[in-house]
Amino acid sequence: MLRSHNRKYNEIRPINITRNYIKYAEGSTLMQMGDSKIICTASVEEKVPLFLRGSKKGWISAEYSMIPRANQIRNIRDSIKGKINGRSSEIQRLIGRSLRSVVDLFKLEERTIWIDCDVIQADGGTRTAAIIGSFVALYDALSYLKSEGKIEEMPITDYIGAISAGIVDGEMLLDLDFKEDSNAQVDMNMVMTEKGEIVEIQGTAEGKPFSKGNMQELVKLAELGIKDIIKIEKKLLK
Repeated sequence: MLRSHNRKYNEIRPINITRNYIKYAEGSTLMQMGDSKIICTASVEEKVPLFLRGSKKGWISAEYSMIPRANQIRNIRDSIKGKINGRSSEIQRLIGRSLRSVVDLFKLEERTIWIDCDVIQADGGTRTAAIIGSFVALYDALSYLKSEGKIEEMPITDYIGAISAGIVDGEMLLDLDFKEDSNAQVDMNMVMTEKGEIVEIQGTAEGKPFSKGNMQELVKLAELGIKDIIKIEKKLLK
């Protein structure tokens, strides 16, 4: 199968992460994965939600949205519709869960890190790309807090990566772009730490169910991609 960027079945799209992309945010990135582009910012707020007050524990929360012309056709802004659509709500919860899984929230103390992910161009895999870009932005925001003496040590407990894998025309592929995703018989997203611990797996079939064997093969394929992604993160953040 001929793939974008002349990739093999087990190769991820080119990744380019520009740090400090937004002047005012404590941490920010322009995350580019293939033709998908996302601006990720991490903003520090010196308070926590009501349910955490007095707990000596911090929080990380995420918001995710697409600008109206990120896709091939114009989307209506959520602010115009008066509510967040279900897909955006589900993705922002995924981003928050993923980042909280690799942060010691007690070391963050009673403050919140707000993660904002704005997709400016979508060509598949935006939820997984948003996790990657957000992790780097979060890392920089936490580094800022440490440099300012507001926290004693970095609360990051592990690196984290995310990637999609799927079955298209009977072939297993890593990191699906929009065209591949639109024609996939099976579509899976996985979030995993450097230690190989799974944070989340989202897998769905289109048309007919898939076997446990296929599931295991897709997990192995996604793990290969995540290892490559974490290598890129470590090189960038060293």
